Amino acid sequence: MKKVYNSAAEALDGLLHDGMFIAAGGFGLCGIPELLLGAIKDAGTKDLTFASNNAGVDDFGIGILLQTKQVKKMISSYVGENAEFMRQYLSGELELEFNPQGTLAERMRAGGCGIPGFYTKTGVGTVIAEGKEHKDFNGETYIMEEGIFADLAIVKAWKADATGNLVFRKTARNFNPPAAMCGKTCVVEVEEIVPTGSLDPDTIHLPGIYVHRIIQGEHEKRIEQRTTRAA
Repeated sequence: MKKVYNSAAEALDGLLHDGMFIAAGGFGLCGIPELLLGAIKDAGTKDLTFASNNAGVDDFGIGILLQTKQVKKMISSYVGENAEFMRQYLSGELELEFNPQGTLAERMRAGGCGIPGFYTKTGVGTVIAEGKEHKDFNGETYIMEEGIFADLAIVKAWKADATGNLVFRKTARNFNPPAAMCGKTCVVEVEEIVPTGSLDPDTIHLPGIYVHRIIQGEHEKRIEQRTTRAA
């Protein structure tokens, strides 16, 4: 089965529709599938729900889709550094479902493993627990969280082979593996595609069974907050 495509638009062809649910990798400005997000913006797909740790910044990451009002709802852990996100949320234009970071990561991983729900102590006694099932285990209260099953997963990796085996680079690994797992279809952008068989099996972070389409492209390396001092 062909997995390598020539461009982000080509890789997303036939997958996008209004109102869809997308899981996106990335953390802060690290490991963001920027080329795929740009192609979604150009396609004009709207009323989107995104599960992603955060929404980038105003002009990068999911932030570019907030600018064009293509996002209806965010399922996120952190919403700082993005003035347009804050404006839309406070004005009631954008729905927001807060998740603790570990809970969000586990919801994605659970969905990828076919697990519909799990219990966690995180969030008990807070607004996170409101409306959720509570259950006691060994005298401790837990809440039930549901696995995430997205229509599409978009992620960013460092290297891939033609069969879709992925290697992530350092902290850019972040939410990308669990996000890739929980999409019915997973599209990946990488910095380099290497020959099949050239990756050491022990270095592969995500096996190609989860990956359906791949593109290679140039990526911007941003720093969220640059702090310097005089020598």
